[in-house]
Amino acid sequence: MRGPVRLRRTLPRVPDRLAGLGGVLIALVVLAAVFAPLLAPYPADELKPAEALLPPDGAHWFGTDQVGRDILTRVLYGGRTSLAVAAAVLAASAAVGVTLGVVAGYAGGWLRDVILRVTDVFLAFPALLLSLALAVVLQPSVSTAVVAIAVTWWPWYTRLAASVAASVATRPYVDAARCLGVPAPMIVLRHVLPNSLTPVLVQISLDAGGVILTAAALSYLGLGAQEPTAEWGLMVQQGQSLFTTNWWVVTFPGLAILVTAFAFNMLGEGLRNALDPRRAVR
Repeated sequence: MRGPVRLRRTLPRVPDRLAGLGGVLIALVVLAAVFAPLLAPYPADELKPAEALLPPDGAHWFGTDQVGRDILTRVLYGGRTSLAVAAAVLAASAAVGVTLGVVAGYAGGWLRDVILRVTDVFLAFPALLLSLALAVVLQPSVSTAVVAIAVTWWPWYTRLAASVAASVATRPYVDAARCLGVPAPMIVLRHVLPNSLTPVLVQISLDAGGVILTAAALSYLGLGAQEPTAEWGLMVQQGQSLFTTNWWVVTFPGLAILVTAFAFNMLGEGLRNALDPRRAVR
């Protein structure tokens, strides 16, 4: 009986293979976005009205849009915008949320109550609706989308970091540091914060797809990226009326959103399963 059990333990699990597939897809999307100027067959904003709405062929693999722009080129450059928005939102949200969460979890008492009550106020509103409300007030742009989404995203990291930091703050090595007279800021920076980051990093990988979808939704509604910026959600909005006649205009940017969001979800699920101590091999 030990033979099959030992073999089963050495075989990769399905979630791990899905995480690997997600990582490969994300790497391809990132590389395509970074090297868009080298990979794009045409300039990003080259207008050729005489070649408008050409179907996919050897010259234009993804076809052209209403003003003759190459859709493959626009999708490659749109990846730069979408990934940049996701990176900016997640970096800002994690920086604010983790900082507040670690302080709340370690300090406890009234400071924890104040921070978490403010967090609850933001969590009481649906994230997408609050993002829409902020985007309406501000001038539509890529930076507006970043601010509007980040304002609604940081509370989740505050809650997560606070719960983990509160657990870490009770561990023996933290008590030992207190007994040795180590200042509280040093304890937080050297012990509490590093040991609170693992679940946050997993959550960031899970949230990346959601941020991309939210940014695309804002652009689709005219509250995010504006012309002539290439952005997947904006491209879908521009091609929605042509779906039944010129399907390629909306299909390829839509697939880019779907594949990227799905890849981040697969990677996040794989990381969460891999780092979950309850999932140890029996």
